[in-house]
Amino acid sequence: MSASQTVSDQIDQQIDQLVAENALFVGNHSGGKDSHAMLIRLIKRVPAKQLIIVHASLGEMEWPGAMELARDQAAAAGLPFIVATATKTLLEMVERRFESRPEVPSWPSASTRQCTSDLKRGPIQREVRRYAKANGFKVIVNCLGLRAQESPGRAKRVPFRLNERDSNSVNTWYEWLPIHNLSTPEVFGIIEDAGQKPHWAYAEGNDRLSCLFCIMANKHDLKNGRKQNPELFDKYVALEQRTGYTMHMSRISLLELTA
Repeated sequence: MSASQTVSDQIDQQIDQLVAENALFVGNHSGGKDSHAMLIRLIKRVPAKQLIIVHASLGEMEWPGAMELARDQAAAAGLPFIVATATKTLLEMVERRFESRPEVPSWPSASTRQCTSDLKRGPIQREVRRYAKANGFKVIVNCLGLRAQESPGRAKRVPFRLNERDSNSVNTWYEWLPIHNLSTPEVFGIIEDAGQKPHWAYAEGNDRLSCLFCIMANKHDLKNGRKQNPELFDKYVALEQRTGYTMHMSRISLLELTA
């Protein structure tokens, strides 16, 4: 038996134990292909009474139909669907940072991703803690559709671990990456085999489905975003020009990237 198979078997045993102990499993669903495929797997593994679906709403910054896809998939499985909303938008975050500290880059970066922590992770944790308290759950398994194939950083992620940072005297948090070892074709295959369709942006050639304009998006995805919402694109460009900092991690302006 290979080392990877041994680790996989150990994780399976830990998940089965947490299911038996009535842990709450939280499916983070962006509307993208990875969280879509992850939920298909979770539904087969976790009892419905222990599974909820959470979507961090990004308002006009996210692809149209992303929240609806997550909502409809949850509804079809008879699962609670929770929308977590931040108290600010990405552009408001950038504005405030520029006003308070104009000498430092105003936009999030790959190393300082406030867009993830403030607009997604924080609001989701708030709603999950609220749900857990209301329904008597003490142990939470946070499920993320992150895959090793996506980036070197994600390849280094541990597929299952105790999340000590988010655990406290009330709740014990675990982090589980159910599709960490899957390839992109395997992800689309899971969705197809379930008789479902991924978000329509993939048919338009999108590689990823995050924000319409993501700091890590490739040129094609950014061009698709500009085509989908030119008014929002203009807001991003105006804020780039106002702050003097570029949004994309390449440090190339959106106008150049989407030309």
